[in-house]
Amino acid sequence: MSLNAAPSADRIHIGIFGKRNAGKSSLINAVTSQNLAIVSDIKGTTTDPVQKAMELLPLGPVVMIDTPGLDDEGELGALRIRKAYQVLNKTDIAVLVVDSSEGMTREDERILEKVREKKIPYVIAFNKSDLTIRHSCGSEIAAPIVDSIDESHCISVSALTGEHIWELKELIAKQVPTAETQKHITADLIHPGDYVVLVIPIDSSAPKGRLILPQQQTIRDILEAGGAAVAVKDTELQDTLARLGTKPALVITDSQAFQKVSVLVPPDIPLTSFSILFARYKGNLDTVVQGARTLDLLRDGDTVLISEGCTHHRQCEDIGTVKLPGWIQKHTGKELHFEFTSGIEFPDDLSRYRLIIHCGGCTLNEREMKYRLQCACDQNVPITNYGTAIAHMNGILSRSIAPLL
Repeated sequence: MSLNAAPSADRIHIGIFGKRNAGKSSLINAVTSQNLAIVSDIKGTTTDPVQKAMELLPLGPVVMIDTPGLDDEGELGALRIRKAYQVLNKTDIAVLVVDSSEGMTREDERILEKVREKKIPYVIAFNKSDLTIRHSCGSEIAAPIVDSIDESHCISVSALTGEHIWELKELIAKQVPTAETQKHITADLIHPGDYVVLVIPIDSSAPKGRLILPQQQTIRDILEAGGAAVAVKDTELQDTLARLGTKPALVITDSQAFQKVSVLVPPDIPLTSFSILFARYKGNLDTVVQGARTLDLLRDGDTVLISEGCTHHRQCEDIGTVKLPGWIQKHTGKELHFEFTSGIEFPDDLSRYRLIIHCGGCTLNEREMKYRLQCACDQNVPITNYGTAIAHMNGILSRSIAPLL
């Protein structure tokens, strides 16, 4: 898959961790052969996680994430360290950069413990080999975790001279699982030559001049499977179905048009939504279906968290902050409290929520989406997504998931 064809959510996310001045930013620049990260001798130059989508041979499309130093100081430094640790939730491969003149330190040990706890493949890069001949997974601290490090995960490099940088890239590439199951959005649901109708409302909330990512990816998946993607507005659906000349194999709708579309599409034509398709694609369909049914159990005073994985300019009729709360209040007939998060912000403590309703997560990679789902499951908080919740509130959830079973 080429650089431009790979969405960020489908790329391998490589998190770069380490103390201040260990050479994280310099190493990123050396690995990518670009000046992506600001380099300075001043400690704490990187104050927030910075990510860059790019092509990295021999891996292919990746996202590189530079993080603040793990030994930052003060109240602001503690917040930066917390941000660095949050990056682990979206990291597919962790690279721990260690100043080889110092060896492994307590801060390095702590991040490595977290990496292992989350079962993230990792590499330890002992940087600044041009200044010292010391390159070992040993340390001045007698810690069991350091003693148990497999030397095959370690490599001595120099971001300054370029020594062993290519070998580092190959070592990172070896951490990618080789037996990954091929996943599809729609390709396993249709046959070559099938028509698939995609219902895409064009209203004030639709982005100008483009389709949103799930719509783009679905169309691409249909075409790769040999199907014909017919994209229409909700106002043109009835006429399109009448003029198509053949029954479509599947109709996929934007969640906001679910109610209208379900009336227009005959019962013998399979119907689902982009959100439900992507819940299956990311492996959490069963969880979000069960979560949607919790809507019927809400009581007065319950708090619902509505969370989006991306940040965008909110319109006056924004689905997350306006439409969904209104639909939920109408469906339940209860007086509920709503809280909202977006982007990388996702609460550690979910105990005050009775239900979490998440977006489809199209901008989040699989690891981060699974992390959020696991957080909810660990704290016994039901979680669902926009499309599944809307389908349930319209009484068509069973019909919407039937094509995927």
